[in-house]
Amino acid sequence: MAAELKIQHETDNPFHIARQQLREACEALNLDLSVYEILKEPARVYTVSIPVKMDSGEIKTFIGYRVQHTDATGPAKGGIRFHPDVTLDEVKALSMWMTMKCNLVGLPYGGGKGGVVCNPKRLSKGELERLSRGYIRAIVDVIGPDKDIPAPDVYTNPQIMAWMMDEYSKLVGRYSPGVITGKPLSAGGSLGRSEATARGCVFTIREAAKCLNLDLGNARAIIQGFGNAGCTSSRLLSELGVTIVGVSDSQGAIYNPDGIDPIALAKYKAETGSVKGFPGCQQVDGDALLEMPCDILVPAALENVITGSNAPRIQARIIAEAANGPTTPEADEILHKRGVMVIPDILANAGGVTVSYFEWVQNLQNFYWTADEVMQRLEYMITQAFNKTYAMSQEKNVPTRLAANMVSLERIAQAMADRGWLN
Repeated sequence: MAAELKIQHETDNPFHIARQQLREACEALNLDLSVYEILKEPARVYTVSIPVKMDSGEIKTFIGYRVQHTDATGPAKGGIRFHPDVTLDEVKALSMWMTMKCNLVGLPYGGGKGGVVCNPKRLSKGELERLSRGYIRAIVDVIGPDKDIPAPDVYTNPQIMAWMMDEYSKLVGRYSPGVITGKPLSAGGSLGRSEATARGCVFTIREAAKCLNLDLGNARAIIQGFGNAGCTSSRLLSELGVTIVGVSDSQGAIYNPDGIDPIALAKYKAETGSVKGFPGCQQVDGDALLEMPCDILVPAALENVITGSNAPRIQARIIAEAANGPTTPEADEILHKRGVMVIPDILANAGGVTVSYFEWVQNLQNFYWTADEVMQRLEYMITQAFNKTYAMSQEKNVPTRLAANMVSLERIAQAMADRGWLN
């Protein structure tokens, strides 16, 4: 391919960063330029307006998006986020990253993503339901179990997925649970889905520790973000013998070098609304927590929290990205040079989409698995993906994020070639 890439400034548009990562992986694999040309833009982009009757009786129109990046390896797959800052370029970038994530794990999907520009915290339950159903009415012709399968994302949840599945089923005239994943169990959801992201993340940490000869029984971890993924990850790591020494949420951060009981902390947060003030801990600044002594750092909340500014001071040996995009391109380069193993988000948090795939398979078969079956299959797929990524990283002497993208892109490019797209 053409000339070398230059690292973009870390405040770049997310779609520019996604395309940069795609091109870098294409170049590292010496792929035909046409692979990049086909994948650099989404195959389909939909912008819809959604009129919703508010509780006041007025009609308010919301803007929604659905982006299908590629169907080279199967139907599109990806979440729907409800957020006031949703932009089309953000959704396009997320759809591209979903393509890479799905194919890294070996799922028969291309990437998709959706979003609605709204503040769900300011909507009543009735308004939220009408918006959810209206979004599905707007995109009904472009989604389906064999076409595009949405899922929950930022500020959407199993209840919203149930409303959306119900609306789609009404519109097509048949019960169709396979159109969407992340649903409640009563509506065709899968056992194990709620813990899938955290379990997948912990599986990758376990494998990374083996590669680094890190004894988890003597390891210390810091968890940034104590929502579902962070809370569950801290408990699962503790069960492996890891000492949790620091935790933060949007309200504050705590640190205790002697250890924090994640179960007691979860109970405390449920009662108080925050980890802030948990007894026996030092209250620290949330940004400073990332730089405190630990072996494992799990950013499980926000984007762009590990930057070129703080990357030189991070002490962890393993960074497992439970959140999407917590590390900027500039920080990636610094961490790689320092020998820190970054488990990239498309690998570390792929447990969610993997169990979403299991849910879809169960829906299509109308045959449902036990929680143990789900976890065993998840462990196998995530472990295989980690091993392929690590092997690629070692063989090519490249950062793990680039290695993960290379493993994924090899699969996509082969499918494109076999289907005659590159002729």
